[in-house]
Amino acid sequence: MASHRRPKQPSRTRVSVLTATAAAAVALTSQAAHADPRTTKKDVKEQVDKLYEEAEQATEKYNGAKEKQDQLQKQVADLQDKVARGQQELNDLRDSLGAMATAQYRTGGIDPSVQLLLSSDPDSYLDKASALSQLSGKQAEALRKIGDRQRVLRQQREEAAGKLDDLAATRKALGEKKKEIQGKLAKAQKLLNTLTARERAELDRASQRASRSESRPDLGQDVPDSQRAAAALAAAQSKIGSPYVWGATGPTAFDCSGLTSWAYAQAGVQISRTSQSQAGDGVRIGRSQLKPGDLVLFYGDLHHVGLYAGNGQVLHAPRTGTTVRYESINNMPFMFGVRI
Repeated sequence: MASHRRPKQPSRTRVSVLTATAAAAVALTSQAAHADPRTTKKDVKEQVDKLYEEAEQATEKYNGAKEKQDQLQKQVADLQDKVARGQQELNDLRDSLGAMATAQYRTGGIDPSVQLLLSSDPDSYLDKASALSQLSGKQAEALRKIGDRQRVLRQQREEAAGKLDDLAATRKALGEKKKEIQGKLAKAQKLLNTLTARERAELDRASQRASRSESRPDLGQDVPDSQRAAAALAAAQSKIGSPYVWGATGPTAFDCSGLTSWAYAQAGVQISRTSQSQAGDGVRIGRSQLKPGDLVLFYGDLHHVGLYAGNGQVLHAPRTGTTVRYESINNMPFMFGVRI
């Protein structure tokens, strides 16, 4: 007959271990839940806005490097053109000197005193000797010119080589800034992708509401200080609704300094490409002195610029994902104005 044994009961030690393990698992799960709460829409917006601001800072540095690259490319081209023309002048001088030397050799094979004794026409000989002396003087002048041209060419070649080194370094910096901007924008997009479709739609609607200030707000009764300021503001107003694109200078898309430099160019005034450089393009003024068309600089490092439109309103290209629009001057940390 088969025996019926009672199932072996787990020992107290084993029960204690299992209980402790289960409790630890529950505790860890609870801690993980508290340590990694779901990022809220507000958190995402704050982080995205910060990334966009950092991207704009990098954009102005990119613009500065791009401007320097363009200047260096022109300087290198000019120097290379000068070197080419100088080399041709040097070759012509050498050819001329060679021709003179050949002519002198052909006529100067006999000692001048012997030529005088043998000459049947001393007067004719003296004329030739005078011409020979002049030829030697021309040779000396040609040699001096050749030496001068060689020194200038050497200096120009050295300068061109230095500019080419600067150009290579600038291009490297340009690539690094471009990569930095793209990285920040990609990170911002990745954060936005963590939101639900509904949350993204809410953020889009908020952005569209801000962009609706494309319609002209009350700009007050202030008038520009000059005709060029009035023309620049009018040009910028014609671009309301155009998209912000980093590095863009118009006429269909702009970044912040791209808009201001383009606007003043339409008024016949060339100003610098970057916001930091534009800060030094005119006379600095305080907030109470602002007139429509004046530049307005924001943030401690001056990485953002717009045009004062009147009645506390700024017309600017804000950042990625927005368009050229009016906005209150109070929405950003104002530093000072610049009258062009």
